[in-house]
Amino acid sequence: MPVRPGLNPGPSHLRPSGWTRPHRPLGLNPGGQEAILLLQDRVKTSNSFATVWVTVPNRALGRKIGRQAVEAGLAACAQVSGPLESIYRWQGAVESAREWLLVLKTRTRCLKALEALVVTHHPYDTPQFIALPLLGGSTRYLAWLEASARPTTIRPTPQARKPAKPIRQTR
Repeated sequence: MPVRPGLNPGPSHLRPSGWTRPHRPLGLNPGGQEAILLLQDRVKTSNSFATVWVTVPNRALGRKIGRQAVEAGLAACAQVSGPLESIYRWQGAVESAREWLLVLKTRTRCLKALEALVVTHHPYDTPQFIALPLLGGSTRYLAWLEASARPTTIRPTPQARKPAKPIRQTR
């Protein structure tokens, strides 16, 4: 029984003998086993990458923090989108605000330093800093992300610094 291109032949015990997974672009059978197998062939899975979401009160601040993160090598890419409306609970009351979303693509080893940069330059008492792990991506994109998110210097956050040892005075 011939298999028409683009169709999922079903479970392996129902496939014609000698059937092999065809190599063609994704999207021919979205959601089917064939699409999943092709996707697995084209991605690199790793827990060493993350996407960070930060909401900011205006586009200018999103651009400023995003540029600083990329220039410092803490993120490979920064995207500012919006405006959007945030509805949230703050100090017991339901509030809403017009905000912008800053999305940063980074390596997980940069998260602490990236958070310190955001907190240092953010006007909110409790800025949103949410890191979502990347489950996978194209090999070329993740290689670029890995090469681009290389911190020039990672300084510890002020809270993480150890206090200086007191100087002993000798008499």
